[in-house]
Amino acid sequence: MIAHCLAKTKEIDRDQWLEYRKRGIGGSDAAAIAGLNKWKSPVTVWLEKTGQIEPEESSEAAYWGSILEDIIAKEFSLRTGLKVQRKNAILQHPEYPFMIGNIDRLIIDKKHGNGILECKTTGEYNKGDWEGDKIPDHYLIQVQHYLAVTGLQYAYIAVLIGGNKFQYKLVPRDEEIIQYLIKIESDFWKLVESRTPPEMDGSQASADLLDILYPNSLPDSRIELPPDAEKLITEYEEAAAEEKAAAERKEAAANKLKAMLGDYEVGFIGKRKVTWKTVTSARLDTKRLKAEMPDIYSQYCTESVMRRFSIK
Repeated sequence: MIAHCLAKTKEIDRDQWLEYRKRGIGGSDAAAIAGLNKWKSPVTVWLEKTGQIEPEESSEAAYWGSILEDIIAKEFSLRTGLKVQRKNAILQHPEYPFMIGNIDRLIIDKKHGNGILECKTTGEYNKGDWEGDKIPDHYLIQVQHYLAVTGLQYAYIAVLIGGNKFQYKLVPRDEEIIQYLIKIESDFWKLVESRTPPEMDGSQASADLLDILYPNSLPDSRIELPPDAEKLITEYEEAAAEEKAAAERKEAAANKLKAMLGDYEVGFIGKRKVTWKTVTSARLDTKRLKAEMPDIYSQYCTESVMRRFSIK
């Protein structure tokens, strides 16, 4: 293994671990930077690494994935005969120190050389992502990132699907992917160091970053936009039209199903259930409150500032 040890994880708490993670790009970060992590965008990674937002708390699924990691590692060892051991460290690439990683287990194999074991859990509804030789792209990128950091030649991904289906798959080192990751991660880390935001995308993180960078408009200010703006306006308007058409199709389907239900609250077809229930909710009539009790309305009314976007 060529990797350096950035920190021993047995000796640090979670807050310290998160601080060390800000010093580089991890496996799940790599997938996000490559645009292959459906839970995180490149802008989110940039905001985390520059300390402008805190990483989200672990989800329930991530919690149970961590709890079951040891069981999956033991089952892999039992089925393959390969010895595995914990590597309680944040590892760091010796040449590209911004490339870091926490591997789940190190595979000890004197005959074929050591490797990496990554342990995953997923729901039954994701079983199609693992059929045959398939492995989700974000996990492949994560593993290749770890192989780059460690210099090792192979990894296995072991996955428990739906709590009762166990699989493991070999992932050989892919130099083409690794060189691609080194390039995009090097470019991304320069943006972190210079605090230059990455290109905006359609994520909520991008919208939040724009609100942080440009919270208020300059009154009566004007600017001549660059030529690329024409293409973006067209994309925006086409997407808006598609969104409107999709919303109308959605509403039409809902109305037809409601007509089928009539007075009935619940309907079934096969394993699917359709409901149209009566729900009572209380809402504050702000117009009436403002008209009849203006003092109370002004006492509890809070002012918010936002920038409204439109194209004409």
